[in-house]
Amino acid sequence: MLRLTEIRLGLDHSEAELDAAIIDRLAINPDELVGYSVFKRSYDARKQADIQLIYQLDVALAEAREQAVLARFAELSESASTLVRPCPDTDYKFVAQASSDFFGALPTTTSSTAIRQRPIVIGFGPCGILAALLLAQMGLKPIVLERGQDVRQRTQDTWDLWRKGKLNTESNVQFGEGGAGTFSDGKLHSQVKDRRHLGRKVLKEFVEAGAPEEILTINKPHIGTFKLVKMVENMRREIIRLGGEIRFGSKVDIVHREMVHRKIENHTNTDGDSANQGQITGLTLASGETLHSRHIILAVGHSARDTFEMLVEQGIYIEAKPFSIGFRIEHPQSVIDAARFGDRAGHPILGAADYKLVHHCANGRSVYSFCVCPGGTVVAATSEEGRVVTNGMSQYSRNERNANAAIVVGITPEQDFPEHVLAGIDLQRQLESRAYELGGANYQAPAQLVGDFLADKPSSELASVTPSYQPGISLGDLSKALPPFAVAAIREAIPAFEKKLKGFAMADAILTGVETRTSSPICIKRGKDFQNINTQGLYPAGEGAGYAGGILSAGIDGIKVAEALALDLLGLDISKQV
Repeated sequence: MLRLTEIRLGLDHSEAELDAAIIDRLAINPDELVGYSVFKRSYDARKQADIQLIYQLDVALAEAREQAVLARFAELSESASTLVRPCPDTDYKFVAQASSDFFGALPTTTSSTAIRQRPIVIGFGPCGILAALLLAQMGLKPIVLERGQDVRQRTQDTWDLWRKGKLNTESNVQFGEGGAGTFSDGKLHSQVKDRRHLGRKVLKEFVEAGAPEEILTINKPHIGTFKLVKMVENMRREIIRLGGEIRFGSKVDIVHREMVHRKIENHTNTDGDSANQGQITGLTLASGETLHSRHIILAVGHSARDTFEMLVEQGIYIEAKPFSIGFRIEHPQSVIDAARFGDRAGHPILGAADYKLVHHCANGRSVYSFCVCPGGTVVAATSEEGRVVTNGMSQYSRNERNANAAIVVGITPEQDFPEHVLAGIDLQRQLESRAYELGGANYQAPAQLVGDFLADKPSSELASVTPSYQPGISLGDLSKALPPFAVAAIREAIPAFEKKLKGFAMADAILTGVETRTSSPICIKRGKDFQNINTQGLYPAGEGAGYAGGILSAGIDGIKVAEALALDLLGLDISKQV
């Protein structure tokens, strides 16, 4: 098979035109083309009058003909030779060289105490799901602990907040089966460098669990909440079928570690005591039950604030990290479609348009769009009483009236919350509590029309854009919801974004506050062996630990830490396997 890249055709091309493009690229006779499949498809909408589809294709010729074509392209320039190359093997392969003897054999080929103790996965979001699934596929029968509820009960609890203003602090948008990504757009693309094709392993597992097969081929796939719910349930069933155990409503109150003597180079812990090295030995649940294990994957989400506090108390090495704060902005989806696609807006291949914007401000701050949800809704995403947090969500169809996105300002520990390692959480809570009060202290969110926000005057009535946030909004002055530097930066950025995306600064668009949980405010540091740098056997992973930013990257990280854990059970050094 040959991999062809950069095959460009018009938006309404025929199948015959695609055949012709392949034949022309390879300079072959039509009867030499055995067949082809689409590996990836994206589009280039920079010229609205000539929007093009861009294909990566896997093409089959007669074997001898394939070798002749490859030889011919190898003689061309380096850039030309990359357009036709052998089709790479994108199937998942375990990182260890002995992988063929590993899967399903490990528990029966050794009697070590470490392996007899089942590995534990804390958290059942995308990272925890993929970690647990891979461990189960290896025959390691993981125990999964999720503080929230199964996805069906969790959905009901979440709707109670949206419809009735009733919050369940242990089962909500942030906590429960599927993680925070369940109530999102379900985006499945990532900026992670992925030479081992782990992302494709994640996508294939999703398809196996019921996700649309097209996520394997389109450039920026998404699933949407309703499809995610069913998919997550099926992955849970597969883990259980393979011997895993999943416990909902199982909050971890404390992790246990014993002190050991080992040198960790280039790191000290938070109090400067480099001798504070430990080995994880188990954990205790809120129920009082204690589980013993020397291999624990910590895959909690970015909102597990009480867990972060407990980890600091237990001496686990953690650092503060940058994150972002801002608002959600809503426009009519038709405005965004027209700005991106012009007369081709509404074309079924293009679907609902998204966007990606960034502006570097005069005050040194950067403002950017984040988590764009075409044809979606703004949702209540708090996990703590007396606080308001916004997020965005779309269904697979992306057919709601509005587009929404976070418009956020980057902040750093050194400049904005330097007091202590968890000071970023303190800042989040302060802003969320202020938003709760500004919204009326009933989980409604404070909101303002974009035109009024730019003019620095409170909003008193809606215009043409209907806000989607539930339980509802309270119009007023959002300049009180964020620090002055953030308000000034967003006021500068919105007109700048208008120059890139016509209609973005429309006066009737709605800002809703606040967006504070763009990413984890901490990083639970790990070394090359994927273990916490001062606690052996503890594998921080995913978004909450600071190592992912979205469903796909979290799933990839889950695979990596599961591999590292398995190699440690074998007594192998993962740094020598990668």
